[in-house]
Amino acid sequence: MAKKSISDVDCHGKVVLMRVDFNVPQDDSGAITDDRRIRMAIPSIESVLSRGGRLVLVSHLGRPKGKGPEPEFSLHPTAVRLGELLGRTVQFATDTVGPDAESKIKALKDGEAVVLENLRFNAGEKDGDAAFAGKLAGWADIYCNDAFGTCHREDASMVAVPEAMGSKPKVVGFLVAKEIEYLSDTIANPKRPFVAILGGAKVSDKINVIKNLLTICDSVLIGGAMAYTFSLAQGGKTGKSLVEPDKVALAKELIAAGGAKLVLPSDTHCGDDFSSNCNKQVVAAGHIPDGWEGLDIGPETAKRYAEIVSKAQTVVWNGPMGVFEMPPFDEGTKAVAKAIADSNATSIIGGGDSAAAIEQLGFADSVTHVSTGGGASLAMLEGEKFKAVELLDNA
Repeated sequence: MAKKSISDVDCHGKVVLMRVDFNVPQDDSGAITDDRRIRMAIPSIESVLSRGGRLVLVSHLGRPKGKGPEPEFSLHPTAVRLGELLGRTVQFATDTVGPDAESKIKALKDGEAVVLENLRFNAGEKDGDAAFAGKLAGWADIYCNDAFGTCHREDASMVAVPEAMGSKPKVVGFLVAKEIEYLSDTIANPKRPFVAILGGAKVSDKINVIKNLLTICDSVLIGGAMAYTFSLAQGGKTGKSLVEPDKVALAKELIAAGGAKLVLPSDTHCGDDFSSNCNKQVVAAGHIPDGWEGLDIGPETAKRYAEIVSKAQTVVWNGPMGVFEMPPFDEGTKAVAKAIADSNATSIIGGGDSAAAIEQLGFADSVTHVSTGGGASLAMLEGEKFKAVELLDNA
């Protein structure tokens, strides 16, 4: 699945249109609260600027309605933050395919960058509009996709723009190249034992991932609230835990298909209320009393999962083991994160809450790869092909 990279093309004096993922969280005042996605794009950005390229950065932010500017979703703060991180001025255009973008792109000098306003202020972005895409593509000599978090989408900037580029170079940035390497190539040829750890709230969110990973993993460990739906499928008591009664039949199918590969919790850390200050107890899985809810895997399960992880050569983790934002129900997630960090395995953290947890717990530097895309990493773990990537030039 190897694609040509931004480092494979000559950028000097050329306009590079780079699709990045600057969809960063902001507080009510518009201040960026986590700039990780901007920082992750810097190697590709620096590669273009240091070689004299003229860089046009495009991204979405939030979910505007596509009917014009909505100030709370402006990308202006990301342009300011990028400039701070680069230690140089980064220009900002107040539109995307309008006169300000056009004039600022035409005025770019070698080694300069401009961030265009939020792509989703234009209805054509979500609609995959060819005219909108053609305008963006028409300004560029090179297209670069470094927005892994959006690679599973078919928005105009992801699909219609590279299609409109014709025979001009269409490449991946370093971030997307790394995501493909780990989430596709490593999983296609894993060192064994290959262990997957899946958590999160709902079985329905992870059905296709579980099915796919059961065919290629040696063990699939289940945690999070979706474990209680599996308990229900085994005739267990789940109290007032979050369950999906309509997915019980599916859980039974997965249990039958998984056999010994599918590893379910043996105990559960419960509370009588959804709070840190609730009354707490640890019970055997499937024995949660009425009025209580499961909020984390229990210590016996955490120890067992850590032992399985310690023997692994490849580990994929997607989804926390419990309510990791609320001590003491973060203990299961902590135990799994520490086991992954301490292991010698190639370790891949599949974005979303897992990425947040590994960062929050201080283990991000001790794992092999932390994905930047929650939905995209899930889709890739399902074995899905991305049109946004397939369209790019092969290495």
